[in-house]
Amino acid sequence: MVLAGIKVPDTVLVRDATDLSRSASEPFLFNHAMRSWLFGVLLSESAECAPDAELLAVATILHDLGLTDRYTAENRFEVDGANAARSFLKGRGISTQQMQVVWDAIALHTTRSIALHKEPEVAMTHSGITADILGVGLDRIPQDKLSAILAEFPRLALKNGLKECLCNIARLKPESTFDNIVRDFGVRYVEGYRSPNFADVVANAPFSE
Repeated sequence: MVLAGIKVPDTVLVRDATDLSRSASEPFLFNHAMRSWLFGVLLSESAECAPDAELLAVATILHDLGLTDRYTAENRFEVDGANAARSFLKGRGISTQQMQVVWDAIALHTTRSIALHKEPEVAMTHSGITADILGVGLDRIPQDKLSAILAEFPRLALKNGLKECLCNIARLKPESTFDNIVRDFGVRYVEGYRSPNFADVVANAPFSE
């Protein structure tokens, strides 16, 4: 299969993951997932250890299910998304180890300090997503391929859409934002938002010393 001039795996699993992401996500979020996948594919070309192409596809395509109405649950959104992806993979001939890699890739996709030290699929899922959100690594992608990706999957005001998604989480389940990127959006944009401070959590632990 060729997307934006880039060869990618054409399997039932990848197509089903794409259909799930498209049906569950707002267009701006679906396009973000697809761009992240393609950026991850291109960045993987220079990786020391190449990721499994199908697992990378599934992880990046499904990485933001936790931001959708269909899959939002009580956990931090990355874990909600990872749990949804694991449910999707069950019964599809994927090993427990492979499912765990996809789970880790999604659960850790906002945690750079850990993701880059994990399996290639986890690291490149993070790298593809970071390229689309922050522009990190875009200097390693040829301009013609970058333009083709943006033309096939337009950004559709991603910054505003993502900001609204994360602010909604801060409003609706602030307890899930304690130790992740959503806290920053809550502090900056959500009136009345409060989140625990870990220094206070330690100080208030039930021990005398």
